[in-house]
Amino acid sequence: MNASQTSDVPTLLVKIFGKDRPGITAGLLDTLAAYSVDVVDIEQVVTRGRIVLCVLVTQPAQSLEGSLRATVHNWAESMKMQAEIISGTGDNRPRGLGRSLVTVLGHPLTAETAAAIAARITKTGANIDRVFRLAKYPVTAVEFAVSGVETEPLRTALVTDASKLGVDVAVVAAGLHRRAQRLVVMDVDSTLIQDEVIELFAAHAGCEDKVAEVTEAAMRGELDFEESLHARVQLLAGLDASVVDKVRSEVRLTPGARTLVRTLKRLGYQVGVVSGGFTQVTDDLKERLALDFAHANTLEIVDGKLTGRVTGEIVDRPGKARLLRRFAAEAGVPLSQTVAIGDGANDLDMLNSAGLGVAFNAKPVVRQAAHTAVNFPFLDTVLYLLGITREEVEAADILDRD
Repeated sequence: MNASQTSDVPTLLVKIFGKDRPGITAGLLDTLAAYSVDVVDIEQVVTRGRIVLCVLVTQPAQSLEGSLRATVHNWAESMKMQAEIISGTGDNRPRGLGRSLVTVLGHPLTAETAAAIAARITKTGANIDRVFRLAKYPVTAVEFAVSGVETEPLRTALVTDASKLGVDVAVVAAGLHRRAQRLVVMDVDSTLIQDEVIELFAAHAGCEDKVAEVTEAAMRGELDFEESLHARVQLLAGLDASVVDKVRSEVRLTPGARTLVRTLKRLGYQVGVVSGGFTQVTDDLKERLALDFAHANTLEIVDGKLTGRVTGEIVDRPGKARLLRRFAAEAGVPLSQTVAIGDGANDLDMLNSAGLGVAFNAKPVVRQAAHTAVNFPFLDTVLYLLGITREEVEAADILDRD
């Protein structure tokens, strides 16, 4: 029986609630089966050990409805539960055009904040169809299924409020494509890792202050990325090549980085990195984390010494976007189904080119320009923006231990 066939058909909403235990769903359905009704809709939620089970069924023959009601109430009483049966017509009302998924990350997620988000959704003219918790650790992540408003205006309305409320909000179009986002590409420095690789090299050369001065000049707009890269790398001239192994050992992964990559790989995603840093580090990260793609600048080494030059194509702001497109083509993934993660202004072209651009603990200008932002220090929270639950993350951990 399809939706059009049930639109005017008398139906009964059977609601059961009480302490959860095995066999409740099967028991209720078995009880209803005796009356030859059809299941129109069914939904179950368990919260802190309490179950709410709703089954929408076609109305039985008029002579049997009283018996059905009595039987369901008796069964519920035997299970030490409560039952409510409501007569009506047809199925749920049709959902409005424009369907989106709104993910809210909070630590904590207060009732006041949740209320403000829900009110803002309603103010746009949208309706909240379902609410589902994705995770409770390391942040509380809740997903709202929303209909009635197109994704872009809904995103614009919510993202501004989110920063004021101290939570992160991601708004994406609902549909099968969400689970089809099968390529994730990350920046490295201050994203996949906690460090700035050039600064680690500079520490061994004793020129941290000079490197910092060049970096500041670039941030002030006095140098573009390529000029600042060459200026900083020149300060490393003469360093023994053995410093590469020392820097690799000093690199610290961002909390949650391993979990993020491991879970994505278990779920069939491809994962890559692009960096304005150096292949001497990114190649090592690619091997350690079993990444599918990695590209960065390369420090030139001659006769066992760093020359102070880089070789090959420079990975700058436009270069990162080009590499995202290249990785997507090689992976056979449409650009609209890619995810990019970064923290700096040189990541903006990449973030805006991806289907979903995530600013991770980023500067204000990057947060404002990206599709969404994560301002918690755990990289694996990005998983929740993709609709991946904490249970799926934990399942990936168990599989890795097997």
